[in-house]
Amino acid sequence: MAKLLAIDGLNIVRRVYEASPEPDSDLKAGIALRHAFSSFRNLLETHAPTHVLAAFDYGGETWRHALYPRYREGRAAMPAELRAALPEFHERLRAAGLHVLTIPGVEADDVIGTGVMRWLSEGRGEAIVATTDKDLHELIAHGALVWDHFKGEWHDDAWVRQRFGVAPELLHDLLALMGDPTDGVPGVSKIGMKTAARLLNAYGSLDAVVAGAGILKTPLGERLRAEREILQVSRELVRLKLDVKLGVTWNMLAYESF
Repeated sequence: MAKLLAIDGLNIVRRVYEASPEPDSDLKAGIALRHAFSSFRNLLETHAPTHVLAAFDYGGETWRHALYPRYREGRAAMPAELRAALPEFHERLRAAGLHVLTIPGVEADDVIGTGVMRWLSEGRGEAIVATTDKDLHELIAHGALVWDHFKGEWHDDAWVRQRFGVAPELLHDLLALMGDPTDGVPGVSKIGMKTAARLLNAYGSLDAVVAGAGILKTPLGERLRAEREILQVSRELVRLKLDVKLGVTWNMLAYESF
């Protein structure tokens, strides 16, 4: 049976780069990308995939910025030295037999989500996502597994339930309710992970939570009613876009050896 390995490229690169305490420089970027290349090699050796989707953010604004202009406004920009070194890194990955995908207007998460869902819906085999990004964990609900390269551990249904307090299929609703300061997703004020999980487990879905808010005579109910519109925006911001035109075939993503 075939096996797809979807790699969240910048997730690895940025984690490796930021682990180094040195100030930003061309030297730091070069060292980080050498380590990142080794991480890619380890992923391929560990999982022995038949197909690899290596996704990177294209950069610039996406459909999420059009929906909510303040999206990611508080996130620090990628260091210029690292950004300048990425094209050469992509070429090195291509030379090693990988097909690197960067698509304007969408994020790597959307590219991975589209590819993984397409792979699973066609019944092609196992799908593994190499990332620490919480948004991509919702793919577990559809049969994928997530691999944390840095901790060397699998994330499955049980892991999501223990970490977030909800099933993977409710993770998208949880993130909409609680928001995500890292990405500038507002959520509902004063709702954290535990409260969001309690609401979703009690009502069963975000739609049911919103419907039930009409009879909640509490400050929480008042906030849910007052912030209903921004909650719907948050819901859109955290959803994966699963209809991205990838411009590749499975044959193009086939992988033999590093």
